[in-house]
Amino acid sequence: MAAAMTKRKVMLVEDDATMQAVLTTLLEIEGFQVVVPPERANLDGLIQAIHDSHADVILLDVHLRQISGLDVLKGIRTDTSTCSTRVVMSSGMDVKDACMQGGADAFLMKPFMPDDLLAMLRG
Repeated sequence: MAAAMTKRKVMLVEDDATMQAVLTTLLEIEGFQVVVPPERANLDGLIQAIHDSHADVILLDVHLRQISGLDVLKGIRTDTSTCSTRVVMSSGMDVKDACMQGGADAFLMKPFMPDDLLAMLRG
């Protein structure tokens, strides 16, 4: 029955390769279609990849190598095609207030439980 349903698409913006692999596996097992942006994309390239993905939800790390996740969130919220896309932000630091004020729909503190992540992505 689940195969007949359309998979929800998640854009996974995570620069840690191990975390990206683990999350991709988890989400695919749970029935999500996972897309990732090109490696080493600059801010504009990342916003364009998110725009082009037509994702249902974006899982966005706050602390990316060269880019602030908060800057990415601002770009998502100012793009008319992505401004209403659900964004779940995550970080090992407690920056929930900044993320929520920036327009995130939800925040997950790392490390998080898989069930908490899945609930937020399905929310």
